Amino acid sequence: MQQFIHYINVYFIGIGGIGMSALARYFKQNGLNVGGYDKTPSPLTKQLENEGCLIHFDDLGDQVPETFTNKNDTLVVYTPAIKQLDEINFFKQHGFTLLKRAEVLGMLTRQSKGLCVAGTHGKTTTSSMLAFMLDQSSWKCNAFLGGIATNFQSNLVLSQDSSYTVIEADEFDRSFLHLSPFASIITSVDPDHLDIYGTAEQFKEGFRQFAMKLDPKGICMQKEGLNLPTLGTSFTYAVESESADYSVCNIQWKNGFLCGNVRLKNTWWREVEFGLPGIHNAENALACLGLLHELGMDEVQIRTGIKDFLGVKRRFEYIIRTENLVYVDDYAHHPKEINALIGSIRLLYPGKKIMGIFQPHLFSRTKDFVEDFAKELSELDELILLPIYPAREEPIQGVTSEWLLSMCKNEKKSIKRPSEVLSYLSNYSDGILLTIGAGDIDRIVPSLKELLTINLAD
Repeated sequence: MQQFIHYINVYFIGIGGIGMSALARYFKQNGLNVGGYDKTPSPLTKQLENEGCLIHFDDLGDQVPETFTNKNDTLVVYTPAIKQLDEINFFKQHGFTLLKRAEVLGMLTRQSKGLCVAGTHGKTTTSSMLAFMLDQSSWKCNAFLGGIATNFQSNLVLSQDSSYTVIEADEFDRSFLHLSPFASIITSVDPDHLDIYGTAEQFKEGFRQFAMKLDPKGICMQKEGLNLPTLGTSFTYAVESESADYSVCNIQWKNGFLCGNVRLKNTWWREVEFGLPGIHNAENALACLGLLHELGMDEVQIRTGIKDFLGVKRRFEYIIRTENLVYVDDYAHHPKEINALIGSIRLLYPGKKIMGIFQPHLFSRTKDFVEDFAKELSELDELILLPIYPAREEPIQGVTSEWLLSMCKNEKKSIKRPSEVLSYLSNYSDGILLTIGAGDIDRIVPSLKELLTINLAD
């Protein structure tokens, strides 16, 4: 907090974002007045209001609350996802200090040992798992997460005594280049955000630059095959690999847990139990295991942390789990993530019919990866597409859910509005149901859960 000692107030533009809300909580718990703007109310903004944050949902322009009108004692933190806002113009015109969320996180990592988790996929689960493993150990940590970790029921972890800070390193808008990692995990570099980077090569170049920001005395755990140069010491990890430094092999279900034998260079830990289902989650756990092992954590604490980690909201989150009906909600919004989700479901529930409700996220992402989306979604026994969630974007001519659906090969496929989904599933009570996407599809989850629970009782 030393860099922010002369501020009394912090004002957030986009306070309801998952990453922004963690910072808002951090400043609030350190005794500052916190407020800000977001486009729409949400469970996150409601919780922040309950914790004492002053939040509004209209662009107030130069009529921002009086508490936050002194440029000398008010810091303004903004998300680049919001492009146009009169409030931002007001703060700029009146000489306020404006910092991106990533810049603030960067300042915080420079006063501690930042453990930064980057990657197109898996970074939220991996950073949350890493934070939990540290928190349940004698080491403890601070953490700013991009999801609500089930063990914490929060996206923020605080410890006054720990020297470690876990940061989810977001590649959007090249934000992660503001960080100063002491150690890092890089899970994947599959191209995304081409509206920002332009080309797949430029996207990968962003990750090369991130990898080079590592402390020369630090450690980088990276998925085998990425081959990213660093200034520190690099180790590789992969599932079922003979060449990676760390590998998990012979993965199987045993005593209700996914288990595997972990090779740590030339030694073995037998029957490591993973708290989360899915091969991709075993791989995420392997990255955390490798990093903490290299930092010197003992085997008992590492094993306990991996086994007891309960996951992250909207990352392979079981909503209903019965013999006849399983309902999983997942944040997957990239073809590779959808592939991992459906593959894990097929492994866990062989022979079961899978219905997926997918909300495409961003017109640009849909346009850039439409063939890959169609290929992965075609693996569902039944597909329901919702209209594209635009987030920060304007529509692109011809880029629609109808266009995506036309390329999918499912025998049963349709497009529905969120309001039509409940009536369509009014008698659904057998099979596997997935809600998939990073937009506002999560808003139908409580109603779906209630409906399906009633169906099961009938």
